Amino acid sequence: MMRRSLTFLALLAAPVFTARAQQTAAAPSGAADLIVIADRIYTVDEGRPFATAMAVRGGRILYVGSTSGAMVLRGAKTRVVDYGTRTIVPGITDAHAHMLGLGEALASVDLVGSTSYDTVIARIAAAAKKAPAGAWITGRGWDQNRWGDTRFPTHDKLDAAVPDHPVVVTRIDGHALLANAAAIKAAGITAATKDPDGGRILRDASGAPAGVFVDNAQELIYRAVPPLSHAQRKSALLAAIAEANRWGLTGIHDAGESRETIDTYEEIAKAGQLSLRAYVMIGDDSAAEDYYFKLGPRSAMYDGRLWVRCIKLYADGALGSRGAALLDPYSDDPGNRGLLVSTPEHLRAVSTAALRHGFQVATHAIGDRGNRNALDAYEAALTEVPTADHRFRIEHAQVIDHADIPRFAQLNVIPSMQSSHQTSDMYWAANRLGPSRILGAYAWRALLNTGVIIPNGSDFPVEYVNPLFSYHAALSRQDAHDWPPGGWQPWEVMTRAEALKSVTIWPAIASFEEKDLGSLSVGKYADFVVYDRDIVQAPADRILGATVVATWVNGAAVYEKK
Repeated sequence: MMRRSLTFLALLAAPVFTARAQQTAAAPSGAADLIVIADRIYTVDEGRPFATAMAVRGGRILYVGSTSGAMVLRGAKTRVVDYGTRTIVPGITDAHAHMLGLGEALASVDLVGSTSYDTVIARIAAAAKKAPAGAWITGRGWDQNRWGDTRFPTHDKLDAAVPDHPVVVTRIDGHALLANAAAIKAAGITAATKDPDGGRILRDASGAPAGVFVDNAQELIYRAVPPLSHAQRKSALLAAIAEANRWGLTGIHDAGESRETIDTYEEIAKAGQLSLRAYVMIGDDSAAEDYYFKLGPRSAMYDGRLWVRCIKLYADGALGSRGAALLDPYSDDPGNRGLLVSTPEHLRAVSTAALRHGFQVATHAIGDRGNRNALDAYEAALTEVPTADHRFRIEHAQVIDHADIPRFAQLNVIPSMQSSHQTSDMYWAANRLGPSRILGAYAWRALLNTGVIIPNGSDFPVEYVNPLFSYHAALSRQDAHDWPPGGWQPWEVMTRAEALKSVTIWPAIASFEEKDLGSLSVGKYADFVVYDRDIVQAPADRILGATVVATWVNGAAVYEKK
């Protein structure tokens, strides 16, 4: 008999006996296609929080309960899979990810974890030696906050190491890039080039571009980079899908893609190659928005594999690159209050149009000024177009002024947050924000106490694809090395039950999918993950060591560990 913590039982076990009686009374008839057995099945269904078996028919859950109850549904052709002492949880959804970005990162220079600019240059130079003459070299993942010298790099040393290839490498957060002289020249950027609205070109003493381009200024460089071919785009998405499945993801909310990428998703789904549930947000482009507004919201296409019913907006930049918009200047850069990637008027106009056409809106907002602008825009739009079940979201919601925390619940706005950002940023965030403002950063408990939900994600490829990093951070406020002892600002921690909901049922609610996804309940899709250990009750320092044994979508294994 499995041992369960009293804390977790107190949270979830009260309704069990009633639910068991209901399951028995309403036992389904007919044989199952699949019966799955395990000592520990956590359902995230308050009516039946624990089970030892599930029966599946037609890709949906037919029965959840005891092993003997499930075996009643065994027929001549029923497949029975017994996972023994392993643990099953509902399919995990990353509520904020970038699939094309992940696919591109898998095919480019990996700069994640580089501890110095010299390391970055060495990796780029090694890739350049293998590339055709004059080919563009791209990469992602550098973070100057991890270096001994935390100032932004300049292109001089990169030019010396890689003079004959244009080089464009994106910062870990995607809100800044480093370009070498060849790339800057190819883009036609000079000292006379002005900073675009919502962007900044870092310059040397003469006013010439020094190499780093922040937020909207990145487009000045990207316009010169050869675009992906259709084959490359499709290959990148397929690689990202496989990588997601490998880490136990059965669903993702893709936070802003172009029409070309959404069309590629559809192509993949039509071919039966979309082995997860993709809730794809439409990137903020007026032509794309007009196109999708005319089509109207589309849900559960291709056997519940694809949703296109949300617009992704951007209020500001990122904290690491000092582009997050703050109400007061940065503590470590007194002349800088960050960047408004979009005007408040634009946020309001698109939000209003989305409501008129039945679309959800999700706005990137990291700084307290960015979050306030997004909340103000939503409030104005909802005043103009009153809508009860809009489920508007703010993506990241990292730094919030104390006065704005209650507004999420008041406006029915969902803070979609990424727990692993807290554990990545905690080493330097106080330098950016100062001792008072940091108290409103990554404030999960303060928000949860107002009655909202917090769908959790990774923002990959900004953070690791493995959802256990965000799950672990949510319940511990500690990094992968279990630091600091007791957690960083531990009063903001989630309970274990909340942490599990944050990667299962809460993402489903945030995407209008809770009737079909998010828990192991009768009638829902048979999406689930098998781990080699009990991640729900394991000590925090054992969670990240868990291995995905299998990932199942629609009652079929889409990944199995060999």
